[in-house]
Amino acid sequence: MAQNGQKGTQINSSLPLQILLYFNGWYFAFFWICEILIFVFKGTLFPYPGFYLAGDIVLLFALIPVETVRIFIGKKGNLTEKLPHLGVSLALCVPVFFVYMYYLKWQPYVLRVELILNVIPIIFLALESIFSIITMIRFAIA
Repeated sequence: MAQNGQKGTQINSSLPLQILLYFNGWYFAFFWICEILIFVFKGTLFPYPGFYLAGDIVLLFALIPVETVRIFIGKKGNLTEKLPHLGVSLALCVPVFFVYMYYLKWQPYVLRVELILNVIPIIFLALESIFSIITMIRFAIA
């Protein structure tokens, strides 16, 4: 849209993707704190076989940099309209998805509250992946 003789530019960044990434960042902090408290609860109440509890906690700590980088690069790529940044963010969705699936299905003891806590970020990941692909296509066309 040109105003006062200025050449207009079209904004291709995705508002729904940016909103999802923003709320996913806040939800991840909530999720992480809840999971730590749940591991303390499960570690005192249930007999964990071998080193499974330590492995689960290490995996939770390993999730912090990956999820934080994924969200940051996704936000930056969306706002600056850079295709490679969104591609890296989309690629990092895969290992993050498998961590959430591990906590949802494959850990020794899964509580009902963990089912709810882990389905929400999987929904976030699915929606962010869809909007990232759409936004990457818009960036490539523009």
